Amino acid sequence: MAQDLRSQELKNPVDVAEYLFRRLHQVGVRSVHGLPGDYNLVALDYLPKAGLHWVGNCNELNAGYAADGYARVKGISALVTTFGVGELSAANAIAGAYSEYVPIVHVVGYPTTAAQRDGALLHHTLGNGDFNAFNKMFRQISCAVSLLNDPHEAATLIDNAIRECYLKSRPVYISLPTDIVTKKVDGDRLNTPLDLSYPPNEEEKEDYVVDVILKYLHAAKNPVILVDACAIRHRALEETHELIEKSGIPTFVAPMGKGAVNETLPNYGGVYAGDGSNEGVRERVESSDLVLSIGAVKSDFNTAGFTYRVSKLKSIDFHSYGITVRYSEYPGVRMNTVIRKVTQKMGKLNIEAGPKPNNNIPHAELSSSEPTITQAWLWPRLGQWLKENDIVITETGTSNFGIWETRFPANVTAISQVLWGSIGYATGSCQGAALAAKEKGIKRTILFTGDGSFQLTAQEVSTMIRNNLNPIIFVICNDGYTIERCIHGWKAAYNDIQLWDYKALPKVFGGTPETMAVYRVETKDELEKLFSDKEFSSGENDRLRFVELVMPWDDAPVALKSTAESAAKRNSQA
Repeated sequence: MAQDLRSQELKNPVDVAEYLFRRLHQVGVRSVHGLPGDYNLVALDYLPKAGLHWVGNCNELNAGYAADGYARVKGISALVTTFGVGELSAANAIAGAYSEYVPIVHVVGYPTTAAQRDGALLHHTLGNGDFNAFNKMFRQISCAVSLLNDPHEAATLIDNAIRECYLKSRPVYISLPTDIVTKKVDGDRLNTPLDLSYPPNEEEKEDYVVDVILKYLHAAKNPVILVDACAIRHRALEETHELIEKSGIPTFVAPMGKGAVNETLPNYGGVYAGDGSNEGVRERVESSDLVLSIGAVKSDFNTAGFTYRVSKLKSIDFHSYGITVRYSEYPGVRMNTVIRKVTQKMGKLNIEAGPKPNNNIPHAELSSSEPTITQAWLWPRLGQWLKENDIVITETGTSNFGIWETRFPANVTAISQVLWGSIGYATGSCQGAALAAKEKGIKRTILFTGDGSFQLTAQEVSTMIRNNLNPIIFVICNDGYTIERCIHGWKAAYNDIQLWDYKALPKVFGGTPETMAVYRVETKDELEKLFSDKEFSSGENDRLRFVELVMPWDDAPVALKSTAESAAKRNSQA
């Protein structure tokens, strides 16, 4: 009765589920990933009314990976699962998104508020009457948890969660009990868009930090800029590009920052990852007298086993949460406007005419007559086939490390999971990224994944076909888990996998000659012919293209070998 009276008082009442999904549409979400379950079914009925497309994945883990890939292209994504069994299946993907700063709105269909209050013995529960066990788990991997148990608070909680997701660039968790779905909230709130602007820095503090940075920048003789993942995740690329282009300072990227910088610029120098770097890159970065480090994530795989050799006395670190100048920390000063003011006030720098960055990827093997497709040959060659605006996804393993040696055209988006490193991520992510690319009018989404990794999430090829997506998928057939072999167990049975007829899978998943094409390449000449095939390479092709790419089982990129050696040593330390 109280709810009925309150609904009458609302000038423009809308159902909670409609409010939630319309808010998601307002922030740019157009497709929602996930799986149906009895606790979210009624809510899913509201998707079309809000202008949202239901993807329908093969399992919740894949759906989470796909939401991750979608968010990296569109800026934010949404995932819907059901209570307990569904949400926990997605937990690995959500943890990866949290680790790597990817904004996903995770909506979980819950049992009724009455069932929760009574501790009812329902399916999908632990049987102990505790309906908060799972959201407590997700508090560790979400930047906000909103439990919509009271319709009076629902709209405010939804708005706060979506805002936090966007601004902090991390997953949020929203529970939606079945009896709350149809409860009414004030629809007039939807007329006011969410404020997604970042809170401004305290002006006096910001100006002081800018002056300190300029002092060291003007004193430097051979500075460099090093761009990493958080420049992408925290939306500082526009400011970063202005600094790079106006200053002319030699610029490098860390592996997780691949794609953050226009690699056709004359001052772009390559990938810096400590000992995993090209020798010329490593020497240039480590000999500089000032490193402007933007959005660094100094993890083991991102630094080739912590071989990142840049002294804090020569570093200025820019982050979303503060600035560090040498050993002086300035918390609460966000990097975006600081970078912009540094660029505006920089003036002429006193940079000595020293060695320019070596932005030429080595092509030593490109003229080799050896027919075998090797890691050293493939990745530099790939750069000549890629096109501007491509989306390139690489799986944890040989692809993730090999792409360091690929020179990108302008505006290429690179997607990988270097920090979380969950094998199988890339295939699920490819589905989400390809869907986001389709929505944005981007023509080519390209996946490189190993055969071992592919076996974990192969079902998402089915979802790609179902949603009329046309990515180009390369499955590297090299008989097992190469990255694990490099760390330990070179010929151990646990690093072997069952041989699949990979190219048969698109047909098994419902593909037809109109929706997919399959290929197998075993030699360099065969791959060159495929790259030259206009129908295969065209971004206008409406068919999914699936390639078995045969490579030696014992071959790996040099950077992977050195990083794996460091990992093996750490794993053996007491």
